[in-house]
Amino acid sequence: MTKAEFKERIKGLAFEVIKDRKKSEIAAVEYDELTKFPELKEIIVSLLTADFDPFLSSIDWVAPRPTTFRINLKNNENFYLIWMGRSWIAQVEGKKYYLLNLPEEERAVEAIARILRYGVPGSDEKSAGVSSASDTDVDVDAGGGEEIVIDDTTDVEIDA
Repeated sequence: MTKAEFKERIKGLAFEVIKDRKKSEIAAVEYDELTKFPELKEIIVSLLTADFDPFLSSIDWVAPRPTTFRINLKNNENFYLIWMGRSWIAQVEGKKYYLLNLPEEERAVEAIARILRYGVPGSDEKSAGVSSASDTDVDVDAGGGEEIVIDDTTDVEIDA
């Protein structure tokens, strides 16, 4: 790689980084919490990339100490981000991930990706291969050859 090729490569990468930063800044305007708390925007971009807007429904500021945010996703799932002074803690489906450690951050990203795969509630369940009991008519034969009819008007006496 020559010096000129190296410079062109660096310029190309710099434009990509700037483009991603502008994209996240434009999307952050929609959420008040991201403009008030720039650290929150950084961690959301770290967890969901700069294209986080198609996945987020809203962000709720839940508690002041420790500063806790509920990140509501478009599929009606959520996870929490907790600011602990030095680092963030992501709480996804009850499990806490300390984002100061890279392996735990990677596991948090995988957990968030897993809850994003759940899909939107109320979607067509038949396409997923799930059927409910009301969709299936069941004809049960007792095997005795007799037909038993239960009538609500029949009086039943029980001798004890």
